[in-house]
Amino acid sequence: MGQTITEKIFSEHAGKDVFAGEIVRVPIDMTIGNDITTPISIRAFEESGAEKLANPDGFAIVMDHYIPAKDIASANQAKISREFAYKHDLKYFFDEKDMGIEHALLPEKGLVIPGDVIIGADSHTCTHGALGAFSTGMGSTDISFSIITGGNWFKVPESIKVNLVGKPGEHIYGKDIILELIRILGVDGALYKAIEFTGDGVQYLGMADRFSMCNMAIEAGAKSGIFAIDAISQKYIDERKEANGGLRAEPKLHYSDADATYCQEITIDMENLSPVIAYPFLPSNGKPVEQAVADDLKIDQVMIGSCTNGRIEDLRIAAKIMEGKRVAKHTRMIVTPATQKILLQAQHEGLMDILINAGAVVSNPTCGACLGGYMGILGDGERCVATTNRNFVGRMGARTSEIYLANSAVAAASAIAGKIVDPRDI
Repeated sequence: MGQTITEKIFSEHAGKDVFAGEIVRVPIDMTIGNDITTPISIRAFEESGAEKLANPDGFAIVMDHYIPAKDIASANQAKISREFAYKHDLKYFFDEKDMGIEHALLPEKGLVIPGDVIIGADSHTCTHGALGAFSTGMGSTDISFSIITGGNWFKVPESIKVNLVGKPGEHIYGKDIILELIRILGVDGALYKAIEFTGDGVQYLGMADRFSMCNMAIEAGAKSGIFAIDAISQKYIDERKEANGGLRAEPKLHYSDADATYCQEITIDMENLSPVIAYPFLPSNGKPVEQAVADDLKIDQVMIGSCTNGRIEDLRIAAKIMEGKRVAKHTRMIVTPATQKILLQAQHEGLMDILINAGAVVSNPTCGACLGGYMGILGDGERCVATTNRNFVGRMGARTSEIYLANSAVAAASAIAGKIVDPRDI
């Protein structure tokens, strides 16, 4: 009986063949925490009486949500994680000196390995499936169980097969593809399922596209999103290996069998897709950019960044559109590179000069504005175009504010126009 890539990863970790629906306990390769969720895990760890981590080199803490601290409360939260990391001499503790948003930083550091089982106390941990790993979010107490025991329990998820066909047109990116898929599935259409991206169209998707797509799998309720390793992702892995002097572990490549069982199959024609805009107040509320243009939606703020679309490719797209232009008078723009390395690369390429001269404010790598924390809070009734992953009521500030999710080209072009526009018309 054939297996999906997800079933194969669980089988390898369980030491026996397992299939969707089975309950298994498997070892965890990498557990991830951040400055907001880790203190809860630490408290549970200490209350359990545990003294040592089961796998210290398999636990990464990334300080990314409110770092540098925005207030006394966040400073005290960060202090808990720092003291724990120092006490246990964590190898993979990333603070202000080497900062980045966790779901961009860990792949960059060569810590995400194909074939891994990865969990994190953040719902967008599913990002790492872009590198052929099973990666999912869990609660902070689940994380504490994993760092104490080295493993965790799972129900092997069913898989939805998403066939990607055609070559994406101008200014069509992974963000548009995943927003279209979420529109089709709805916010819970993939509940507790793995979304497997496949098809001839995958060859046209770079790593930034794939990270964005897996990142937002959770917005359809999915347990994970995953791509099998191909030449494009293998090149990325090889580059990370060279840049970091090696990988955390040896990759284990898995591929779905031709006779694997899927609970659903969906085909997306990327060639005929328009840029997709997710209207408030759900990521599933996707509409073609033509509709947004017709609605004449004036905007107060544009935000380019986050673990979804804060990579160097996003900054290149934005800078190419904005070179020699200015952000509209009544609009403000925030750019948040996802990691320090991305920020430095953007400076080296001259992208920061272009964006700053256009009127953008550039922040340090942080989750800040995306979750309504700081560095870009929206006021009452304000409207924002964001390359982030959620547009719930009050997500980025005031409950009466509105967030329109879009790709980086739409965001940059809209910043110039002061309203949502089609970048293909610029």
